[in-house]
Amino acid sequence: MLLWLTQWLSEYASGFGVFQYLTLRAILGVLTALAISLLFGPAFIKKLRYHQIGQAIRTDGPQSHLSKAGTPTMGGALILVAILISTLLWADLSNFYVWVVILVTGVFGAVGWVDDYRKVVEKDSRGLPARWKYFWQSAGGLVSAIALYAYSDTPAETQLIIPFFKDFALELGVGFIVLTYFVIVGSSNAVNLTDGLDGLAIMPTVLVAGALAIFAYVAGHAHFADYLHFPYVAGSGELVVICGAMVGAGLGFLWFNTYPAQVFMGDVGALALGAALGVMAVIVRQEIVLFIMGGVFVMETLSVILQVASFKLTGKRIFRMAPIHHHFELKGWPEPKVIVRFWIITVILVLVGLATLKVR
Repeated sequence: MLLWLTQWLSEYASGFGVFQYLTLRAILGVLTALAISLLFGPAFIKKLRYHQIGQAIRTDGPQSHLSKAGTPTMGGALILVAILISTLLWADLSNFYVWVVILVTGVFGAVGWVDDYRKVVEKDSRGLPARWKYFWQSAGGLVSAIALYAYSDTPAETQLIIPFFKDFALELGVGFIVLTYFVIVGSSNAVNLTDGLDGLAIMPTVLVAGALAIFAYVAGHAHFADYLHFPYVAGSGELVVICGAMVGAGLGFLWFNTYPAQVFMGDVGALALGAALGVMAVIVRQEIVLFIMGGVFVMETLSVILQVASFKLTGKRIFRMAPIHHHFELKGWPEPKVIVRFWIITVILVLVGLATLKVR
């Protein structure tokens, strides 16, 4: 929106031309989303308290969590609003990929919002029934996958890129749709499973989004992509602005979500942010790198899958409780220790993912 305005103003004052630079708009995206989160966060939390939109706590979980009952939830809505406003202000709204990410984030956020609303407002512990939750997630993932496949112009846009290999990629063809579907839906649910401790999910999301901004910048820059033997995806560079908005909004939310949390993200935030990371990784052709950088999300998901499978097959549990962050809590780790150590693991994995830019 402001990009169009500055383009028009640059015809009369050349200084406004600086706003055409992607890096500047990305920085402004970070600062805008951060400012929105910090400025409106207190009033938003107060509003949630007023309407008694508080978190229900499982009685079979760590006893230290019982004191969190009633803490305002659905705070992810603030994150999404900050991302949306920042994106609309600083991104190129004629860019196809920008709208794909916005729509995917919106659809998954809506699914999460309905689930949260039924749980905390209507006091229905089931929330949105699992079959309908999965149906709408699947619909969002499948439609976006088909749209990206139909929009692709070059083979590089639908190949599976293998990290650490310079000139090796798998031709996916229609299989691109299947892969994209699983990446979007899988990453959405993985972030949601991780969102169980104060700040545990949002900081890894911020770190991965920041790294994806670098990948998007390279993928959308023909010279850099060629130099680094990276797939060039025309127009994908504009995702840097959205990644920046996610970083800013996430850091602003963390200000209130850090231990002890004043507000929780809820499904409305977790499902949407996970889907956004997934679709952006698909666009810049870095699904495997997302798997690496989001290792904490993967670990949390696998712990649930293994726990359920083990109990159904043998009647025994592998972990004291799943997702795995609860396992470490029940072993006696204080909550802040679990959170910070998972953050450290994410920093390491993000650095490994970034190394794939050069090590090919």
